Amino acid sequence: MKKILVADATISENYANFGFNDSIEIARQLEKLKVDIIELPRISSAAKDGLLIKTISSFVKSSILSVDGGVTSQDIELAASMLSSAEKARLRISLPVSDVGMEYTFHKKAPAMIKLCGELVSHAVSVCDDVEFCALDATRADKNALAEIIKSAVNSGAKTITLYDNEGIFFPDEIANFVCEMREMSGVGDDVKVGICCSDVTGMAAASSFTALKSGADLIKTGVNSSVTELKTAIDIFRNCEFHSELKSNIDFTSSRRIISRIEWIMGGRQDYNGAENTDDTGFALDSDDGIDAVSAAVLKLGYDLSEDDMKKVYNEFKRIAEKKSVSEKEMEAIIASTALQVPPTYTLEQYSIQSGNIMTSSAQINMSKDGVTLTGISVGDGPIDAAFRTIEQITGRHFDLDDFQIQAITEGHEAMGSAIVKLRSNGKSYSGKGLSTDIIGASIRAYISALNKILYEEA
Repeated sequence: MKKILVADATISENYANFGFNDSIEIARQLEKLKVDIIELPRISSAAKDGLLIKTISSFVKSSILSVDGGVTSQDIELAASMLSSAEKARLRISLPVSDVGMEYTFHKKAPAMIKLCGELVSHAVSVCDDVEFCALDATRADKNALAEIIKSAVNSGAKTITLYDNEGIFFPDEIANFVCEMREMSGVGDDVKVGICCSDVTGMAAASSFTALKSGADLIKTGVNSSVTELKTAIDIFRNCEFHSELKSNIDFTSSRRIISRIEWIMGGRQDYNGAENTDDTGFALDSDDGIDAVSAAVLKLGYDLSEDDMKKVYNEFKRIAEKKSVSEKEMEAIIASTALQVPPTYTLEQYSIQSGNIMTSSAQINMSKDGVTLTGISVGDGPIDAAFRTIEQITGRHFDLDDFQIQAITEGHEAMGSAIVKLRSNGKSYSGKGLSTDIIGASIRAYISALNKILYEEA
């Protein structure tokens, strides 16, 4: 059996759309999944991105934390300093290697790019033991020039070389032959890992990547809702084809469906957090008579190991829902997803009253608490939800652009529990909040406050 390394680029690909806590929670889930490498983007803000990297470093101990080292010595040194507290740190040096990419991006020909590659990798190695060179657009490169660039990276100390098919132009057999050919032409030895990253623009990423792995590649790049090989698809292939393919990974298959469903929930791209694909049905139903011990047991049965503080939050939310209806497995999953592992709240909802109808202007009265003080607001709007959001703005004295608003039912029937997703934009960045209630207006208010709290937490 050949051990394959799995790198995940979910955070790196989507960082601009994530809130601070979203990135942290996704990293936490990837660590639980036992992904070998968690990729983080290039640092754009030392304060904000540095805090993120240091926070993730505090709990990611098994996975390698890989940060894009940029294209200057200053970028490399900044990235290395931010990774100083990571248990396992890696710097990525990513350069275009096709003629078009080299000339358009760097205005350089192959000889100059070979020199630049060696200089950047050498500097990265001087500040970080583990360096990966990413050959972007490799499948459209001149093979002789690419071989020389790879040699330069390896001779300068890179321990991993990853070949990118950014345009998805190669068929599976072609990418496999390409990996073998570049290994031979560049003289890469067994002490250097070769990775593969295939675009899924033609739907062949998984097939191409795994054919390359069978032909000698050591690492596959994946992501959730990604432009490259889907992590979920890669896991299914490892699980179902392990003995036939003789390829294995470190991935925890037992919890993989639940973890990927949670990541998809965080990303806001899945209608049902629990997911029809989750076959681990525990089949419980809890009501208002159940105490915290019963709820804790149900949470543990679902596969979550929550802190005492998060368990209290989950139980309080459960009691609020259970006063109106029994709570199913799907609903408990949703409660955990929206309640546990959230930022400390600046504002909490106490109560609300909505007046609306087809012959009257909608109005909302909301009581929120901040630092133990109850704050009340009253406002009107174009519909009950608009009135509620305007009232929150009145109370907080802050206005944010509403990027997205979604409502959906988690379960069926007249007692269905509703879920709402609100995305607010602040300083060019989007923050996502989620809310649950048997009343969809209540769910929307809670989602708005959740997103608001993320903004205020990051500002603080």
